[in-house]
Amino acid sequence: MGKPTGVALPGHAAPAAGFEVPLEMLESCHRRVENQCSTLRRLVDHLAKRGADADARAAAVAIRRYFEVAAPDHHADEEVDLFPALVAATSGVDAGDLRAATAALIATLRAEHRELEGQWQRLKPPLDALADGREGSRPATLEAAAVEAYAGLYARHIEREETELLPLAARLLSIDELDRIGRAMRARRGIEI
Repeated sequence: MGKPTGVALPGHAAPAAGFEVPLEMLESCHRRVENQCSTLRRLVDHLAKRGADADARAAAVAIRRYFEVAAPDHHADEEVDLFPALVAATSGVDAGDLRAATAALIATLRAEHRELEGQWQRLKPPLDALADGREGSRPATLEAAAVEAYAGLYARHIEREETELLPLAARLLSIDELDRIGRAMRARRGIEI
């Protein structure tokens, strides 16, 4: 789905990288998360000024679709494939500090995934009502503080992944392991190899 007409509330664009370069694909997914968080922030203001019009409903549908389908796949890419590969890559490393730092980073990122999932569950009901046209007689609203908490946590999470996780993976993982991760990411989405 493209941008709803008449207002700057975009849907989402296709990622620029493919599964043959899984680390770049993960980074590309981050741009999509940022775009959806930006749309979510603008939707708060849009609802206050224009109400639950067709543009607001279309934006809510796109946001919900992304955070219900693509974001969980992205987290699974990391938790099911990338994190275990990093643990395996550091298990034979003599430097215990690298193993410990990698384990600590993974634990932090997993905890942030759970926090993001919890915050999403608080945002989902008003987005569902808006997307499904069930806002009723009262105007549809999204709590600005809840949206900011969610978008802010995602921004910090993405920064950590891009400055710590992805460079670590690029340094430690072999081409064969990256190919395996890319195939797993593709399979998770039901894309034929």
